[in-house]
Amino acid sequence: MPIPKWTSRRFRKAVIAAIAAASLTASGISTTAEQPVQRPAAPRPPVVRPPAGTETPQSTSATYDDWVVQCQMQVGTPPKKICVMEQVTQVKGKNVPFSRLMITQPLKGDLLKLVVLVPVNVSLAAKVRLQRTASDVDMAVAFSRCVPIGCFADFEINDELLKKLRAVSGAGKLTFADAGGHDVVIPVSFKGFGAALDAMMRG
Repeated sequence: MPIPKWTSRRFRKAVIAAIAAASLTASGISTTAEQPVQRPAAPRPPVVRPPAGTETPQSTSATYDDWVVQCQMQVGTPPKKICVMEQVTQVKGKNVPFSRLMITQPLKGDLLKLVVLVPVNVSLAAKVRLQRTASDVDMAVAFSRCVPIGCFADFEINDELLKKLRAVSGAGKLTFADAGGHDVVIPVSFKGFGAALDAMMRG
C-alpha cells in the first residue's frame, strides 16, 4: 500500500502518532498502585520494505543503549528519511509500555523537542517535571494535549540544554501527578542519548 505524500511537518506528527498508537494503551494501567521502571525497547533488526522499483528501505530501527532510533521514508522526489529517537518505560511485572519519551528531527529553524507521552489518568493542574539527575533543577511544562491513547507534554531543547543532556550518562526522572493528585515518577536513562541523537540527525 503506497505511503501518502505528506508535508514534512505533517509526516513528523504522523510518525509520532503511529509509533505511539501501535505501542501505548492506557487501559488496564494504574498510575496510583504501581510505579513504572525504565526498560530499553528490545533491539529490533532493520525492516526493509522497498517501494516498487526502488531499493530504498521504508523503515529502519537501531538501538543505542537505552534509546531506539526509528526512521521512516517519506515518499517524494527524492525520498526523504524522517527519524524519531525514543525511550520506553514499563510497569514492573507487566510487558506493556507505560510511557514514551520521543525526539524527532526538527524542521529547519525549529528547536528540538522532547515529547513525553503518558496514560490519560493525569492531573492537568500539575506540570510535568523532568530532571537530568537527582540534584538537577526541574524543567517543568504543562500537558499540551490529551487524546485517547494518552497525554502529551513537550519540552523545548535549546543549545544550552542540549549540551547538558549530552553530558549526562546516568539516571534522571520524569514526574507528573495522576488524576488523584499522587506523584508518578518515571525513571529516565540518558545512557546512549548522544549517540542516538547523532544517528537521528544523520538520518
